[in-house]
Amino acid sequence: MNPFDFLKQFQDLQGKMGEIQEKLKHISALGTSGGDMVSVELNGQMQVLSVKISKEAVDPEDIQMLEDLVLAAFTDAMFKIKEKIREEMSSLTGGLNLPPGLMGL
Repeated sequence: MNPFDFLKQFQDLQGKMGEIQEKLKHISALGTSGGDMVSVELNGQMQVLSVKISKEAVDPEDIQMLEDLVLAAFTDAMFKIKEKIREEMSSLTGGLNLPPGLMGL
């Protein structure tokens, strides 16, 4: 890749960053675990919007299981939100040929 082409593409991307940041505030993903006994919702800025735990998931004798369910739901939400961000970035950058991992995704 020609370094000047890359620089031009990067400048184009910088121009769209404000739009991207605004869109990230409004997308969200819900991660679940344990047959939906635990759910975690994240927005595109990786902020936790909600955590829900059903009564069936709470066993005072098995706190480790609840911790594992919360971790699994959070991991699921992270995977889903990253996929949504990739899709959003792809549509907003208009197919710019960006190097893999440039945006941390």
